[in-house]
Amino acid sequence: MPTEATPQGTVATGFEAVRDEFAAVAAAEGGDYAAQLVAYVGAQRVVDLWVGPDFTGSALTGVFSSTKGAAHLVVALLVQDGVLDLDQRVSHYWPEFGVEGKQDITLRDLLAHRAGVVGADTGFSLEELADDRAIAERLAGQRPYWRPGTAFGYHALVIGALTGEVVRRVTGRTLQEVFETRVRAPYDLDFYLGLPEAHEDRFLTTLPMLPTPAQQAELAADASGPESLRGIAFNHHHPDAFDLAEFPNSRVVRAQGQASAGGVASARGLAGMYAAAISELDGRAPLLKPDTAAVFAQLHSVGYDLVSRQDKAFGLGFSAVSETYPFLGQGAFGHSGAAGSQAFADPRSGLAYGYNRRRFAFPGGAAPENARLVRAVHTAAVAQASSGGLR
Repeated sequence: MPTEATPQGTVATGFEAVRDEFAAVAAAEGGDYAAQLVAYVGAQRVVDLWVGPDFTGSALTGVFSSTKGAAHLVVALLVQDGVLDLDQRVSHYWPEFGVEGKQDITLRDLLAHRAGVVGADTGFSLEELADDRAIAERLAGQRPYWRPGTAFGYHALVIGALTGEVVRRVTGRTLQEVFETRVRAPYDLDFYLGLPEAHEDRFLTTLPMLPTPAQQAELAADASGPESLRGIAFNHHHPDAFDLAEFPNSRVVRAQGQASAGGVASARGLAGMYAAAISELDGRAPLLKPDTAAVFAQLHSVGYDLVSRQDKAFGLGFSAVSETYPFLGQGAFGHSGAAGSQAFADPRSGLAYGYNRRRFAFPGGAAPENARLVRAVHTAAVAQASSGGLR
């Protein structure tokens, strides 16, 4: 008889080992572990699994920075259309931005986390941080925290507002509106930048991290002061600073779909979006042409990240996922989220992957179990391709 620790759902022939690996992860995590795992190869959904109490394949949670993948798919589409130029100055589209040393920042710089505008000197309230327009208005006059172009640092909570304001200035529509009409609605994706009230009953709150004593000590040793660059980027310096885990649990955040970290999705929605990006899906051509995908996946910022204080690798708006999982093809692109989600496309194998979990994983960002799960899915996909493809 299935238990809450037994994965539910389906896998295609040849992907049975993925179910086994997911079951092993669930057994190792134990307790209230709840997660979803979905993968496509081309147009076929080959993995659709979920596990855990009160969790189903259609449950929705906040996906934090995996939202950036949706936001920057919109930017990629507009670049592909010729509406935006990566090497045009941001101030050309948004004149108010061109002050305090920001006048020469290009859209390419901004997407590569090289602009230095990671936050505001006085921080944001929760209501302000939920509103991309409010963020953009504040940051238009903000002096960068480093000379633009000389270094890079993760614009964790504001990058979607900055690129979104460029989108709004050029199209007359918000980034969220463009995503809805060009990406989410045509494919009926469970990935929302602005969760409709009608779907609120499917939303499950994010649960906070439960670190062990050793992990607590590690977090304390790595803690940054609220006025540090990391503290500013994660809004820790605001008088009413809040726990990041609570961000999508606020209805105002979910309703507005803040484009850096306010998206709500299931693993089906995460993987489905990347499948639509690179493969013919539902009779539609891939959203991105191969050249566009290659440009946005190309490494732009590699090395020491001033905000995370770790070595990182970014393309344009996306993470360079093959730097995290080196067995993937060069040119894989996607984005992880703070609670542990991971989602990406690997154009060389045709693989699209989505993983989502309810409780924050230690130490934050792509949950460690993704390394096992991504390898299992990729191994199965490669094996199927070498044996003549899916049946």
